[in-house]
Amino acid sequence: MKPKPFDEIWGKSSGDVPRAAFASLARWMGATPMNELERRQHSAEATFRQLGITFAVYGDDDAAERIIPFDIVPRVFTASEWTRLSAGLVQRVEAINAFLTDIYSERRIIAEGLLPADIVLTNPQFRPEIVGSAPPHNIWSHISGIDLVRTGPDDFWVLEDNARTPSGVSYMLENREAMLRLCPELFRQYQVRPVDSYGDMLLQTLRSVAPIGAGSDPVCVILTPGRFNSAYYEHSFLADSLGIELVEAVDLEVDDDFVWMRTITGRVRVDVIYRRVDDDYIDPLVFKPDSMLGVPGLIAAYRAGHVAIVNAPGTGIADDKAIYSYMPDIVKFYAGAEPLLPIVETWRCREPQALKYVLDRLPELVVKLVDGSGGYGMLVGPTATKVEIETFRAALIAEPHRYIAQPTLALSTVPTLTDKGIAPRHVDFRPFVLTGTNGVKIVPGGLTRVALKEGSLVVNSSQGGGTKDSFVLADDGEDVRARGGRPA
Repeated sequence: MKPKPFDEIWGKSSGDVPRAAFASLARWMGATPMNELERRQHSAEATFRQLGITFAVYGDDDAAERIIPFDIVPRVFTASEWTRLSAGLVQRVEAINAFLTDIYSERRIIAEGLLPADIVLTNPQFRPEIVGSAPPHNIWSHISGIDLVRTGPDDFWVLEDNARTPSGVSYMLENREAMLRLCPELFRQYQVRPVDSYGDMLLQTLRSVAPIGAGSDPVCVILTPGRFNSAYYEHSFLADSLGIELVEAVDLEVDDDFVWMRTITGRVRVDVIYRRVDDDYIDPLVFKPDSMLGVPGLIAAYRAGHVAIVNAPGTGIADDKAIYSYMPDIVKFYAGAEPLLPIVETWRCREPQALKYVLDRLPELVVKLVDGSGGYGMLVGPTATKVEIETFRAALIAEPHRYIAQPTLALSTVPTLTDKGIAPRHVDFRPFVLTGTNGVKIVPGGLTRVALKEGSLVVNSSQGGGTKDSFVLADDGEDVRARGGRPA
């Protein structure tokens, strides 16, 4: 019999006695009628649809009409849990930035034999076009989304890193607004740290990394691929929240290695571009020549030190799952200390012994493309069909270097509103880490994704997952209302 997953409210018990910190939430779930919970949840989802908070699944004709399902039962982190997670996140993101600095310059980690040269230099996300071009202030991943999973009371694991263009922060903020409006009693029972400072924190981060010479009032913009992009709502939401312009490639031009924004009153010099366009498309003179989403000459302006690109070109290699498997060594190499947050045991299928182990145990493992995302290109062995397993077996044998494998973790569960009442569902967590010259900042919260299908471990929205608000509780005696917490 498989061990029962750890439930973050009830622990390993039968569900009769909640863990001490969660008694209030358990009472709330028990005292609120089911039809009232459903009414509140439907109200939140209706608001999301009215606001246009949708996402697209490419190839799906109904994509424009989809919202990510919202769950009314929040997830809760204690103050001590958050303190521990924050320290590990800061350490990891600082190591990622040091790693990116190194591989695009001296490559000490390769020279000292801790990382195979080919896993970096032949990686599709390694960008030789920018070797020797350091970003302003030597910060590469200004906005990082680190995906975490939990398997026990004190067992948190990094599942993957998102250092390229991490998304989902708009859901974190909109989920909190929905909970404040629909469940104000929870904020009277709990001292929940606010998340609405994220916009100010992000703007401060962007302004802090403006190139030298930008002046005291740098111009920041968000570059979007356009309204047909799956995350366009988030691009628009962030531009409104920060009070900066949302631009497309046609709105920008490069002249004498400076970037300019076209406006109805004339050109305005741009100092910082928060790009939501992948490397391949940001400059047709350097990357894909047929790209209509990029700005010709942008990389030349970046190389000249006249514009900051957030996140910097080339950061995508830090998302690679083969690189992830070396992260304990990477953190130790640059931080000089053991990682505070461990990774999930990982087998690199490029290595013959690891490949043999994985092929012998495919029905037990999770297998992922090293450059995959969104839940695509993944095998979850315990829930896969025989046909799916054999198809993956053939793919592994043909191109083993493209895959890693991991054990099937018993992800923690959180009570979730389902068609059959409140029931446990598996979750993961994506906190957002900001890095600028003003330091590393983490908003006390993040995006909790929930696998809505019973027994499913796949939380991605493209695969039917939903989201929850993530409560981070204040320390004893801390008055969150003085810092923007509500309600009074």
